[in-house]
Amino acid sequence: MTQQRTDGTPSAEPATAYLEALRERLAADGCKVTATPWDEHQAVIGSRSDRKARWFGTKVQLFVLAAAVPQVDDALLANFTGWATEYAGDLRGGLPGARNALMVLPTLISGNVQPSATQWAAADARILGTTVIGRPVVVHTPAPGAGRATMYRGGVVWGGMFTTRVLEKASRYYP
Repeated sequence: MTQQRTDGTPSAEPATAYLEALRERLAADGCKVTATPWDEHQAVIGSRSDRKARWFGTKVQLFVLAAAVPQVDDALLANFTGWATEYAGDLRGGLPGARNALMVLPTLISGNVQPSATQWAAADARILGTTVIGRPVVVHTPAPGAGRATMYRGGVVWGGMFTTRVLEKASRYYP
């Protein structure tokens, strides 16, 4: 039996359950799944590399870094996005440059998501340097089994040829 909180604060259980389900979806899609500490939380890391002829032989590496937190605001999401893109850049294999792009989906999951965080995530992709594109994701989990993901779903000038692939993967990971 799940205990209901009486102080008005959403329970962390739905966010934790969503994170575990995300971990399973990443593994089912062939991602290498690991974990690392971030702040006072455990971040799940899913990564995969793809190379396709239609991308002119370019390799794209996709990283999902996700954590369940008590509350998400735009400042925390910006901080996590910066950390996640840097961390993924450090994990990236191969040579950075025109033939190796890095896509990062930094994801915070919570039952308490501020509207400013949702707006920040939906506003635009974050491009770092010439080969790293971050698309922050915020998942609001108001109840067990429920989750609504928000992210920028538009195109980008740099790395635009990978937009369809990244959005396809995001739709699998954040149903």
